[in-house]
Amino acid sequence: MTPTRAVSETPAPGPDPEPPGGWAVVAACFTALAVIFGIAYAFAAFFEPLVQAFGAQRAEVSLVFGLTGLVYFVLGAFGGMLSDRFGPRTVTSAGMLLIVAALLAGSRAGSMAQMMLAYGLLLGLGIALVYTPAIGCVQPWFTRRRGLAAGLASAGIGAGTLAVPLLAAAAIARWDWRGAMLALAAFVAVVGLAATSQLRAAPAARRGGAAAVPGVPLREALASARFRWLYAMCLLGAPSMFVPFAHLSAAARDLGVAEAQAVGLVGLIGIGSLSGRFAVGLLADRWGRGPALVAVMASLGLSMGLWLLAPGWGALAVFALWMGLSYGGSVSLMPALCMDYFGARSLGAIIGTLYTGAALGNLAGPWAAGRVFDASGSYAPVIAACGLLSAAATLAAWRATRAGAAGTAAAAG
Repeated sequence: MTPTRAVSETPAPGPDPEPPGGWAVVAACFTALAVIFGIAYAFAAFFEPLVQAFGAQRAEVSLVFGLTGLVYFVLGAFGGMLSDRFGPRTVTSAGMLLIVAALLAGSRAGSMAQMMLAYGLLLGLGIALVYTPAIGCVQPWFTRRRGLAAGLASAGIGAGTLAVPLLAAAAIARWDWRGAMLALAAFVAVVGLAATSQLRAAPAARRGGAAAVPGVPLREALASARFRWLYAMCLLGAPSMFVPFAHLSAAARDLGVAEAQAVGLVGLIGIGSLSGRFAVGLLADRWGRGPALVAVMASLGLSMGLWLLAPGWGALAVFALWMGLSYGGSVSLMPALCMDYFGARSLGAIIGTLYTGAALGNLAGPWAAGRVFDASGSYAPVIAACGLLSAAATLAAWRATRAGAAGTAAAAG
């Protein structure tokens, strides 16, 4: 095994080694992530129309959202591997085209089974080919400002979460849900493909072939204790991250909140997510990305208490902002930490493999929440379970930051 050395999470002062062009890639990644996750989380706007159109229960409709996440998390590693080999521009553009096809197919769905194939499987595959390659290609461009760059790039998720569900709700009101999906397909074809055309690998991630790129191979990373604890964190923390996206608007309607305000809660998660990515990214570059990850995971679990006790829209709005800040901070830190710990050599594949840990929680969490509500008329047991799982995820994050770096650090350049 080739000897490796640890890479500090906070680089020492010195000349700025970062090549030009990185910030253009950050902007392209921001836009691409805004498009794909805006489409994914616009499902909140389609939730009630699909219940009414197909006479479905909440658990059945929630399964569509869960299936989308399952596919893009499980296949994210595949997208990362393809990007490591063929480059991010080719792979992410193919993903955008699949998302367009998914929305076109969804607009013509005649049953929930067809909707699951379109908005679940096909959309999830498209996101898998965009998400990991896009976020993975940002990290090797930066050293000193890696946390900030990762936060800015991943802030696209928050921006999309804020804007696109509201646009989808307005489109549904004007053209019904089928027409809204057609409009979203046109949006992805124009804006999404324009963004992915600007994504490119950093010089440090493509010079002289994979053997010349600093970092450890995927197999070595998977064998490390640090990776295993990060994987456990993703697995345990996923329900707290994804149950609110699928069910918060429905829970608000149950409390008598108007439709526009209920869907707007997903937008508030986006605002919180944007704030978390900027603020946490900046602070983490100064104080350490590992401790920052532990803090935001703990914050995510604590936010569940507010949702559990919320009597109306005001408390739910505060919860949405708080949960979004915690969620956004954790998502922005993960790629930067992977670069810190494992280097650029197999970064896309490592990030994608880690994200498979969130797949089960993304699928089972929203589905279980729907089943519990259908059976009991309450989300309280699921919210409490999310809080407990978040506490376990926080412990796993702490163990990951304390794990020995042997066999997990990026190789010397």
